[in-house]
Amino acid sequence: MNPKLKEFIEAIHSEFPGGVTTITRTGLNEVNAKHKNSKGYLLFCTSPELKIQRGLYRVPSLNEEVVTPAPAPAVASASAADMVLAMKPVAPVVDKAMIPTPDPSFVPFGDFRLVLNFVKSKMFYPIFISGESGNGKTKMVYEACAKAKRELIRANITETTDEDDLIGGFRLVNGETVWQDGPAVEAMKRGAVLLLDEVNLGSPKIMCLQPILEGNPIFVKKISKLVHPAPGFTVIATANTKGKGSDDGRYIGSNILNEAFLDRFAVTIEHDYPNKVAEIKILENLLQKDPGVYTDATKDFANKLVEWANIVRSTFKEGAIDEIITTRRLLHILNFYIYGKQNKMSAIDYCISRFDDETKASLRSLYQKVDDTVKLPTETEKVDNSNPTYEEVAF
Repeated sequence: MNPKLKEFIEAIHSEFPGGVTTITRTGLNEVNAKHKNSKGYLLFCTSPELKIQRGLYRVPSLNEEVVTPAPAPAVASASAADMVLAMKPVAPVVDKAMIPTPDPSFVPFGDFRLVLNFVKSKMFYPIFISGESGNGKTKMVYEACAKAKRELIRANITETTDEDDLIGGFRLVNGETVWQDGPAVEAMKRGAVLLLDEVNLGSPKIMCLQPILEGNPIFVKKISKLVHPAPGFTVIATANTKGKGSDDGRYIGSNILNEAFLDRFAVTIEHDYPNKVAEIKILENLLQKDPGVYTDATKDFANKLVEWANIVRSTFKEGAIDEIITTRRLLHILNFYIYGKQNKMSAIDYCISRFDDETKASLRSLYQKVDDTVKLPTETEKVDNSNPTYEEVAF
């Protein structure tokens, strides 16, 4: 790269910290006025690789090679195809801040090894992970990327998510209108893992991801750029349903996704709750984070919570109860029991209080079946959690 051009690009990054990707002509003028690098300014403005449209320019990274224009005789006007500037992938610089921090208490279960193998391989292989809420789908992806030391970019999908959210759009930054890549394009450029979380909530607007799910470049219309996926780029989606809506109404907002969209995922993994051994280990690992609370009493409570959760899940499958106890909720109960300094039933009550009265009564009754040391209130008694009527637990 021309030294003067490189100096000018460095000046832009110093004036606009935080990873600016586009700049207006006004912004260029301000940088040149302050740093007085007329040659670098001219090379930047005349580089065909950097001009997006009139008055708007792409800001390359400091590691990117930019070809400066060579003097040439006048030529006939270029065709429309010649004017499409392809942003071909360069070797991305790994940003350690984008690699998830591994959780030492994580317990692998289910198809974690399968996900890890594909993440490690760096091959493009879209994976769809479906399963009940709170069973560790997203956590599994984070831990796989952490173990494989892969960059992860997460996009939370809702019914309002559109092309502007995923591909990118113009944003107002420091009074300037600048282009900012969306998570999908950013992951493509970096060769990162793109996580589409809760994809079942998406509307037909997420069909803009079609070429990306095929591993193909995507043409970004708003800036007339063709973005190629860098080596290592792949997509993982998580959902509570398989894209066919929610038959029982538990996951309100779940949409029926386009079959062509779903078909672009190479494999669908059905992620279930951990088995008893793994789930007990998950709760015990939580306890072991604080040696002061890792006692026989807390370990016994953790074991009984897992036994209770499995009974609830079986009862739910039989249709005798309308709610389920997730692994995530067990962790909430255990945390509340320890740090809220509550007794067992009080901790459970607080963490199931969002359910209706009939469901709460059923859940309490089912817990008593696995722990006969607790006492349930009578029908005339009102639970007062500030002065529990249940048994007291001393630490």
